[in-house]
Amino acid sequence: MTRDQQTAFLETLDRHKGLLYKVANAYCARREDRGDLIQDVITELWRAWPKFDGRVAVSTWMYRIAMNVAISLHRGESRRIRDALPIEDFGMDLAAADAVLDAEGDDLRALHQLIAGLDPIDRALILLWLEGHGQDDIGELLGISTSNVSTRIHRIKQRLQRDYAASEAHP
Repeated sequence: MTRDQQTAFLETLDRHKGLLYKVANAYCARREDRGDLIQDVITELWRAWPKFDGRVAVSTWMYRIAMNVAISLHRGESRRIRDALPIEDFGMDLAAADAVLDAEGDDLRALHQLIAGLDPIDRALILLWLEGHGQDDIGELLGISTSNVSTRIHRIKQRLQRDYAASEAHP
């Protein structure tokens, strides 16, 4: 990879690091695990960077990779890759990821706890939906049909409403 490609990768990573924090926060409760996940995602993004052809938005491409790594990691199917470089060398700041969580109000924190109880695919679905992605995009990112996305989002929202109401009734 040329120096210009490396620079472009690091600039892109810096511009979109918020989505890595969101995925890590959605899939990992412990700070150390979030750091590990972010590192694994960066490694996969780095490997895939030379093949990125711009047919989709870079943020969509990054979400796809981040979600796939998070889901694979959650299922225990991926082999963990450890590079010698700390994630801080890529401009990632775990304190910033922590600050995102700390800045949330009680209701948003409760929502995140409920989302953490979903299976990995449903968690990815609702995270992408909350980020404003359309059903077609979500289906393409996760490799499921648009009608399946619609049905699952509807069921997830019902479950989250039911679970939230139950948590409010029994604090």
